[in-house]
Amino acid sequence: MANVLIAGCGYIGTALGSLLAAEGYTVWGLRRHPATLPLDIRPLAADLTSPDTLQTLPPTVDWVFYTAAPDTHDDAAYQAVYVEGVRNLLQALTLQQVRPRRVFLTSSTGVYGESSGAWVDETSPTKPTEFSGIHLLQGERLLLEGPFPATVLRLGGLYGPGRASMIERVRRGEIAWGDESPVYFNRIHRDDAAGALRHLMMLPHPDPLYLGVDHEPTTLAVLLDWLAQALGVPPTRQSESSGPRTPRHPANKRCRNDRLLASGYAFRYPTFREGYTTLLTEQTGAC
Repeated sequence: MANVLIAGCGYIGTALGSLLAAEGYTVWGLRRHPATLPLDIRPLAADLTSPDTLQTLPPTVDWVFYTAAPDTHDDAAYQAVYVEGVRNLLQALTLQQVRPRRVFLTSSTGVYGESSGAWVDETSPTKPTEFSGIHLLQGERLLLEGPFPATVLRLGGLYGPGRASMIERVRRGEIAWGDESPVYFNRIHRDDAAGALRHLMMLPHPDPLYLGVDHEPTTLAVLLDWLAQALGVPPTRQSESSGPRTPRHPANKRCRNDRLLASGYAFRYPTFREGYTTLLTEQTGAC
């Protein structure tokens, strides 16, 4: 079987690594502290922002996935991970004469500057106004203009095991929505993010760019009301309480996943309903 290197093997990378390892692939997980990786992923201690630590990559790698994410939400962290880190890894692969078939990067729909709720797809203009989107776009360009065949998957907001705090916030009445104009969010379950990456890896000639979002962009109001009904608690409105507040978000867009669907990927969780239903079931089973 082929060899896979997952650089920045965290939330998505670990799920992807275990998925591929179960199919017989040799998977290397590169991260600063790899001791916590599952046993089916081979640990590789390195820091993508420190070139000196990248000098002993596996000699033969068929596919590389760059799934790193910054520890903090600030300009320097995004610059380090999505610009310097991408550049460092590409240089290390080149210097060590490692020639992967393709390099994949997990980016974000944050590269779009759309704020009016309009639909966007892979052909829409990218005009980010936030530092996060600016650096993500820089990283994408480094990869796509680099020395190896490359594909970028722009992910929506991730949720899944370990990232379901909204359930408890709704249960406790700590989050609410008001009557302001609708703001659309785009989501994808962690397992579909990993599944989409595996799917694209199997394609002989994937496109350079895909949007990784589920079928249904939704407003926060729709999600909160659905969760409240599923939990059997009353939905909270801001007018009813001065405590809970709707989170503010500068982006407002609806992302299409037509290209990913046309490539043959079948979602495990087509909308937030299927995804959160599974999380609720898992929570009930753990009680």
